[in-house]
Amino acid sequence: MEISFSKYQGAGNDFILLDNRDGRYNALDISTIQQLCDRKFGIGADGLIKINSHPTLDFEADYYNADGSKSFCGNGGRCAVSFSNKLGMDVTTTRFLGFDGEHLAHLQDGIIQLEMTNVSDIQSVDGNYELYTGSPHYVHFSTAIQEFDIYSFGRMVRYNDQYAEEGINVNVVEELENDYLFVRTYERGVEDETLACGTGVTACAIAYAHHHNKIGENNIRVRVMGGELSVRFHYDGEQYTDVWLIGPGTFVFEGTIDV
Repeated sequence: MEISFSKYQGAGNDFILLDNRDGRYNALDISTIQQLCDRKFGIGADGLIKINSHPTLDFEADYYNADGSKSFCGNGGRCAVSFSNKLGMDVTTTRFLGFDGEHLAHLQDGIIQLEMTNVSDIQSVDGNYELYTGSPHYVHFSTAIQEFDIYSFGRMVRYNDQYAEEGINVNVVEELENDYLFVRTYERGVEDETLACGTGVTACAIAYAHHHNKIGENNIRVRVMGGELSVRFHYDGEQYTDVWLIGPGTFVFEGTIDV
């Protein structure tokens, strides 16, 4: 099979994008997705996204992690919007289906604002936080995290008895200054650190607001290993609503590959 693809990245979190609106890649199996995402034997990516047609929304972003498992991906969602724009869709304002449901997004001057799921349930786990932002996340606050061994720590948490079966994304957060965070993430499905994680950045910004009881409108800037993102939301003391992940979805290259 010959596959035509585009490669995109959002703050260093990179994805293979396929135009599947006519269903030509419906039969793409998990082993092929793993091969395509392999950085030595394939194109190389943190995940793969098929843009499918949808009966009522503008499209479906059908996302697969590098290991073939499925979840929602915030950076992938923004890249899906950017790719759909390249395909000729009007995505100035767009609604699409993701793994966790319907999403609204806006594209302007290369920046995508992506509406994320509301959050009301935040669990405290031994001084850390656990919450769901389209994918499950574990948030640990620390200092000097540039030198932190995120790989070892991430695997220790992700594969402990509590999380091993379903898996969890593991984030380490440093508070650089007021409303400015530095985040590093070990992602399940990639089973390594990624340069950015959109649902992780969102989880960390919300955990930070929860930790400091930041009632009202919040706009949190987040530095990641691959760049910078921001998260905007409202907190009424019980629930986090109107949650937006903001950042670029950048075209890298395109090509064809035989599998």
